[in-house]
Amino acid sequence: PRAARPIRRPYRRWSRKSWASRSKPMFFIRTAMEADIPAVCSLLFETWHVTYDEILGPEKVATIVNSWLSPEAMLRRLRRPHGEFLVADSGTMIGGMAFAAPDKDNAEIVNLSQLYVLPGFQRQGIGEQLFAEIETCFPNAKRLALEVVPQNAPAIRFYEAHGMREVGRHNERGAPNSGIPAIRMEKDLANV
Repeated sequence: PRAARPIRRPYRRWSRKSWASRSKPMFFIRTAMEADIPAVCSLLFETWHVTYDEILGPEKVATIVNSWLSPEAMLRRLRRPHGEFLVADSGTMIGGMAFAAPDKDNAEIVNLSQLYVLPGFQRQGIGEQLFAEIETCFPNAKRLALEVVPQNAPAIRFYEAHGMREVGRHNERGAPNSGIPAIRMEKDLANV
């Protein structure tokens, strides 16, 4: 019998681009845990300031981060019945997060309240993975809905690329009397 020959693998030449892409962490999507709350709050702090300081002003963003996005608020979301709180985890860091829950008045609608990715990791597929997972978490839902600030053009383009369409506008994003304008977007989930 012939001896087994070692498999020769061709030499791979690394370009700067391919080498750089190897050094970026890979993320997997999982359900958030209480231990993730500090990292999620840090992510939200950075993301909100980078995204909204020029739109809403740093003072208003700081107020929102300290109330709507506080550790206590995140813990309430984590514990909300029937809600889905997801994180993009590399094993060493949280690079993105998403939270969605059924509408209080209509169980056929799921509201995507949050989907954020650290600015340094945007446009690498993390948001797409989080969005795709949220779409599958509510098998009885017929529609996915969200609100986005009209001046947040990158987010609007992202949502439109994933099948969301504008269905209305109002001036109270997030909380009553917020004074923050919003575009309401929806997507039919029947074919997901």
